[in-house]
Amino acid sequence: MGDGSNAPHRRRHTHRWRADQQWRAAGNRFEESGAGRLWGRLSAVDFFGHSFQLASLALLCFFPFLIIITAAAGSGAAMVVVSWLGLNQQAAQAVASLFVPATTSYTLTVTSAVLLLLGAMAVAGTLQSWYRILFNVRGGGWRNTAAQLTWLAGLLAYSAVQAALGRASGGWLLTSLTGFLWAVVFWWGSMYILLVGTVTWRALFPPALVTSVCWTGLGVFSARYFSATIVANEQKFGPIGVVMVLLSWLVAVGVVIHLGAIVGRMLR
Repeated sequence: MGDGSNAPHRRRHTHRWRADQQWRAAGNRFEESGAGRLWGRLSAVDFFGHSFQLASLALLCFFPFLIIITAAAGSGAAMVVVSWLGLNQQAAQAVASLFVPATTSYTLTVTSAVLLLLGAMAVAGTLQSWYRILFNVRGGGWRNTAAQLTWLAGLLAYSAVQAALGRASGGWLLTSLTGFLWAVVFWWGSMYILLVGTVTWRALFPPALVTSVCWTGLGVFSARYFSATIVANEQKFGPIGVVMVLLSWLVAVGVVIHLGAIVGRMLR
């Protein structure tokens, strides 16, 4: 009687034990796979938290710097952002509405100019600290500041060229290929500059190539998905809806940077 009454309980216990063993075996197989190792390395560097950090810093610190610099150069920050995302005309107009200046005259005090520059350098410093973690490189002392300023100048040059490529009428395939090659140059140089030359050009090429592939893929995705989302969010929520999409894109940029560096190093 006792054995018969305990039989269902033993069967349930056996089923749970087998299910637990199967779950653990599946988890071990995933951890040993390429995807599992990649996820482990991404999680070890807190790629998601870092990506949110980049999004907040870019929105609060870098975008004001970009607006002032592009306005002084006779261009517009909206054109730069639109070229990064590859938006269609309707979505581009929604983004441009965020950057409409209240006045055509710009007067900067020394203090405000310094604060703008420090804000932009905070973004460059964050990216530099990421690469030091991802490539196991220690800090470079005073050279870090020079590297951050150089990278900011390179970013503005890259943005200007990318915006020009977006306006060119050479066909979609030619424009995409040219943009990809230019992205390889930018990310390759970015890693070398921000790492202060502590990693060789040859070792940095695979991470730069993978980052550029991910960056180009993000551009294709944002052109297809974010354009419609920006238009829909503007109609529902107004300008704050457009900002929400930009924040999502900035988080995706952080993921691309981590993914490119880690996968590139794994390929080597």
